[in-house]
Amino acid sequence: MNKTILGVGVLLGMTAVGLGAFGAHGLEKLVSAERVETFSTGVTYQMYHALFMLFLGSTNFLPERSKRIIFYLVLIGVLLFSGSIYTLATNELTAFDFRKIAFLTPIGGSLIIFGWILLGIRIFRQRG
Repeated sequence: MNKTILGVGVLLGMTAVGLGAFGAHGLEKLVSAERVETFSTGVTYQMYHALFMLFLGSTNFLPERSKRIIFYLVLIGVLLFSGSIYTLATNELTAFDFRKIAFLTPIGGSLIIFGWILLGIRIFRQRG
């Protein structure tokens, strides 16, 4: 499981760098400065959680089941949170109105928060 988590962390980090470069150098010509800033928020949260995955995959003190649950909560949360932010920021560039799926942003954020809460609970329940 650790290798999978580390691989996902690397993939999230790599795509965050690419999306960040696109947002800074390509997107600014296509959408308003406010939309670029919104897009940047998605990139920032994605990168934070790429680093989170690298930490999670490097730990050996968490039970495997807890680690797996935290991994899926955070991964799905990032995909929903950052993914919906990316689509909302670029909404005017597509034929589909992504505002119809804006409810995914708080669901993703909640999953991320639950992942952090579970990590905290598991850390503080450790003996030693």
